[in-house]
Amino acid sequence: MYGKQTEYAIAIMSCLAEVHDGSGRRISALELADHRGLPRPFISKTVTALIQAGLVEGTRGPGGGCRLTRDPSEISLYDVYTVFERDDEDRNCPFGGGECGVGPPCAVHHKLVQIQESLNDLLHNTYFDVFRLHFNEIKDSNVADSDKDPPKKRESYRASRD
Repeated sequence: MYGKQTEYAIAIMSCLAEVHDGSGRRISALELADHRGLPRPFISKTVTALIQAGLVEGTRGPGGGCRLTRDPSEISLYDVYTVFERDDEDRNCPFGGGECGVGPPCAVHHKLVQIQESLNDLLHNTYFDVFRLHFNEIKDSNVADSDKDPPKKRESYRASRD
C-alpha cells in the first residue's frame, strides 16, 4: 500500500501536528526520531523531502528544528503520501493474469477494490489535526486516570502471522 519512508513521514507529521499550537514551536530531528521510535538515519532524508514539498519548515542550529507550514487541519495524509509514492500505472493483475479492469476479474479482485477504496478514503479524508486532538485527549485522560490500571494490549493494524 505504501512504503516505509511514507510511514516515517506520516509519523513525523503526526508528531509535529501534536505539538502545533500556532506558537511556532519547533522539534529537532532527534526528538522526532525518539518520540516516534524511528531510525535516526532516515529522519533527515524524510524531513528534507517534507521541507521540499512545502509541508514542513526547518531551521538548522541551536534552537532550530521543524514545524508544520500550515495548520494540521489543512494537511491530509494524501498530501504526505504523494510526496513519497507514485501512482502505479502497471495494470497487470498479479493474481489472475491479464489487465485489471479488462475481462473477467481475478478471484480476489473485489476484495482488493474494497481495500483500495478504504485506503483512498483514509488518505483523502484524514487530516493531521486528528493527531493533535487525540494527543490532547490522551494527555487529559492520563492525568485523570493516573491511579488506574495500565492500558490493555489492543489489536495491531499490521497483518498478523497467525
